[in-house]
Amino acid sequence: MNLTPKEIVEYLDNYVIAQKDAKKTIALALRTRYRRMQLDDELKNEITPKNILMIGSTGVGKTEISRRLAKMMKVPFIKVEASKYTEVGFVGRDVESMIRDLVVNSISIVKAEQEEANKEKIENYIINKITEKLLPPLPAGASESKKDDYQRLLEAMEKRIESGEMDDKVIELEIEKLNIEFNDTNLPPEMAKVQESFSKVFATINKEDNKKEVTVKDAKMLLRQEATNKLLDMTRVNAEALRRAENGGIIFLDEIDKIALSEKSQGRNDPSKEGVQRDLLPIVEGSSVSTKYGTINTDHILFIAAGAFHVSKPSDLIPELQGRFPLRVELEALTEETLYQILTRTQNSLLKQYQALLGVEGMELIFEDEAVRAIAKLAHRANETAEDIGARRLHTVLERILEDISFNADEYKGKEFVVTAKLVHEKLDNAVEDEDLSRYIL
Repeated sequence: MNLTPKEIVEYLDNYVIAQKDAKKTIALALRTRYRRMQLDDELKNEITPKNILMIGSTGVGKTEISRRLAKMMKVPFIKVEASKYTEVGFVGRDVESMIRDLVVNSISIVKAEQEEANKEKIENYIINKITEKLLPPLPAGASESKKDDYQRLLEAMEKRIESGEMDDKVIELEIEKLNIEFNDTNLPPEMAKVQESFSKVFATINKEDNKKEVTVKDAKMLLRQEATNKLLDMTRVNAEALRRAENGGIIFLDEIDKIALSEKSQGRNDPSKEGVQRDLLPIVEGSSVSTKYGTINTDHILFIAAGAFHVSKPSDLIPELQGRFPLRVELEALTEETLYQILTRTQNSLLKQYQALLGVEGMELIFEDEAVRAIAKLAHRANETAEDIGARRLHTVLERILEDISFNADEYKGKEFVVTAKLVHEKLDNAVEDEDLSRYIL
């Protein structure tokens, strides 16, 4: 999408409060990618993405910024934890599997777009298939008048199927056997292909009767996959997905600090952290990775690494890996005012979510401004006395306040319930003041 850095930051402001530096850095990185795509091929290939290292405690918005951006830009995006990878030779996930995950994500995006573009064709295929079952074709020697009548019946039947009027009608449907997709990205592509070959062989051997009696409503769902497979050119979909993953893919590498070798972690008997860093290096620097859909080059994939770095620090990463994350941004801890704004200013905030959920029960939930300020104040104090988990503390605090109200929601049907500052203090004061209690409850 052709958005300026200011427009990107403006969009992020709807979902993430504060963290201006982080938003600005990421907005610039994304705009640079757009600028690169406008250049001629020779120069374009020389410009590599400026990978970002985000430093900040949990719950301050690191993941949310990246996730929202990927959603807005409609680019292939995956979030992975660096701590789940192991050095080659140990049992566990190898680092190349993150690239295969990215390709799978890219394919799902392109496939969804193609399905939307061919929506009318897919719907027509489904309606025609069901109509054939409900309205048998005319015999070969039918008169012209009979053909006209049949055509009118056909059009009327199609409208009834489309409107859902025939959803409860039972028809006999011959369901095509679908090839099983193996998306275990931890398997080498050669083994994944062997697995798929075996599945096709067994599907051919086990040719059971595929005729099933189903309702028209279920038939619409079953035929959708069949229609998609027949109408979409999956070779083109896969090729486009690989291209997008190569040029627009974003990998959010969380918990990068967990594989840093701090002085305190030296001598620990675990799969080599330095080994994982060295395995990551060629992926981040740029290399070719084989997937079952084709080979992908990682030169222009944007990597956003993030970590709290409480025990270790960025300089504890191996120098080569440090050099591959030239943009550093430190996210600030959340203040009481920031927590208040998170509750009141963000689109689809937690307060709106709870109001919508309890609205299903027919009750109207109202939060007084003083109550919201009290929630922010107590959540901030809980973060100071116990472990600082940032905005995630708001989930725990609100659940504590609304637990009884939610449980007895049926009693408030057609009524409104006002959450006051008094109620907030009644529910939370003891838990926040008692440090031991706070650790267990909040």
